[in-house]
Amino acid sequence: MGEWDFLGRLLDKVQTHSTVVGKIWLTVLFVFRILVLCAGAERVWGDEQSDFICNTEQPGCENVCYDQAFPISHIRFWVLQIICVSTPTLAYLGHVIHIIHIEKKVRKMMKKELQIEQISLFLKKGYKLPKYSWDNGKVKIRGSLLISYILSLQCKILLEVGFIWGQYYLFGFTLQAQYVCVRFPCPHKVDCFLSRPTEKSIFIWFMLVVACVSLLLNVIEILYLCTKKINECLSRRKDYTITPVVNRKDFKNTDQVIQNWINCELELQRREPCKEATKSVVSEDHSADMQEVHI
Repeated sequence: MGEWDFLGRLLDKVQTHSTVVGKIWLTVLFVFRILVLCAGAERVWGDEQSDFICNTEQPGCENVCYDQAFPISHIRFWVLQIICVSTPTLAYLGHVIHIIHIEKKVRKMMKKELQIEQISLFLKKGYKLPKYSWDNGKVKIRGSLLISYILSLQCKILLEVGFIWGQYYLFGFTLQAQYVCVRFPCPHKVDCFLSRPTEKSIFIWFMLVVACVSLLLNVIEILYLCTKKINECLSRRKDYTITPVVNRKDFKNTDQVIQNWINCELELQRREPCKEATKSVVSEDHSADMQEVHI
């Protein structure tokens, strides 16, 4: 159970950096897969091999028949499924932590530049403002993070489909009370009997339904992200500022907005004297020409 707690703490960190559908997927993973697997399934399959009885006394026959009936234990199969399905999400979490770490450094550099009143120098050097994370540590799913998130969803979809097919190929979706075994060293067809096949079949179908729900949630989340991105592209308005590296949405407080407005005004004021000087030079040349004509 301690291992599941560690995995749960890791996935809980992902929840703050996921969409609404992603949070539902994590809830399904915690409650209907990990919790049910720990609480009930392990007890149901506790007598899996000990109560697998065959009507033969041939040494080794019962063991090879059990191996043929269950190439891998259902419990171990589901544990492997949960770990594999969670791995892409943990990889996305690593990318998020890396982005947050980088943008924290950028914010520290900005604070230093602001303290010595050299924000314009900071912008002239070509530093990019943080665009993935907020000051409170949350991230905006965009750019490379959006690509990473969608890739993790695609990997989870492929893994879910693969494990569902693997479960059908290895065990099927129901267990029969009687299993007929023909395998060496059994001398003839041997009838083997399972304990509580109906209860185990119910658990198999329950885990299958949960896997299908998780698969559906991943597909819905991809469609949600794609639809959201398309709507953003269609409704996006072009913003022009004096510093092309700065986007208006990146200003988080009033002081930054005021500073940008001041920069804009200063730039415009620099242009006005140039225009006036040009006009005065042109007017002087024109008056000199008129005097020559008058003479």
